[in-house]
Amino acid sequence: MTLTLTSRTPERVPRQTSAPTSLPPSRSGWLVQVLSEMPDTNDRNHVYLGVHVRGPVTVLRERAKTPLEPNDLVFCDPARRHLLQFGEDCQMIFFRVPRCYLGATESELDQVLGIPVRGGEGIGALTSDFLTALAAKAEFRRSTIGDRRARTAVHLLSVLVVELLETDTTDETDDASGTGNEMLSRIRAHIEEHLMDPDLSPDSIARAHHISVRYLQRLFQNDGSTVSQWVRQRRLEFCRFELGRSNRKITMAAVAHRWGFSSPSHFSRTFRGAYGMSPSEWQALATSSFAPTHAGAQDERRR
Repeated sequence: MTLTLTSRTPERVPRQTSAPTSLPPSRSGWLVQVLSEMPDTNDRNHVYLGVHVRGPVTVLRERAKTPLEPNDLVFCDPARRHLLQFGEDCQMIFFRVPRCYLGATESELDQVLGIPVRGGEGIGALTSDFLTALAAKAEFRRSTIGDRRARTAVHLLSVLVVELLETDTTDETDDASGTGNEMLSRIRAHIEEHLMDPDLSPDSIARAHHISVRYLQRLFQNDGSTVSQWVRQRRLEFCRFELGRSNRKITMAAVAHRWGFSSPSHFSRTFRGAYGMSPSEWQALATSSFAPTHAGAQDERRR
């Protein structure tokens, strides 16, 4: 890729989950940094936006390949460089923006990675034209008007993120009736394989299947449940089975730890809420029901 210009990076500021009411003054550094290409290191403090200039570039997302046209946009992450495939003599301008300025959570920003944005229509055209002009006007980069343009760029990108999240949710809802059932089956199989993992969560499940958390929740919602409810239900079923086995002596704490519950007290409350009795009460009831009586044991020995 052809090198482009660079500018100073802003000072690091605490990450926020909502849009800040005001942005730092220009003396603290640039809000938008124009880069030659994405760095090789993992950078969780910034999000990268690529503006396609020329040459073959393909975006890979959820097994779909989308060629980019000049002026198209795509959010990128150095840790997921495989989302972009570059051909010969291609050029992209990359903009690095602190995640904390975009008014979205880290999970939401991760959801928009790899979504192609056409630069010839709507907010995509406005954003592409503005960022291209910002990169080309080097004389503004150390001036008051340059700082104002950087602020405007941040606000444009915030609007773009919101629109991508809304569009992604709509597209995924339309798709749920087709491939959703197959995807849901794969996700449930994945959950079964990782039930003992205490870090199993909607975020980790969505990442493993290269889908957004919103889409994941939508799949389970269409089936009358939620991801967390399904995981909790399956864990409780395995716990109840283990506690009810008469041929093994196992403590409630050990069972809770084995099946990913954060603590024995949390497990006990969840178990009681689901089955109307404590784990120890169920264990005593189940093992006594299956244990042979004294007379029955004598009959077994005679046989």
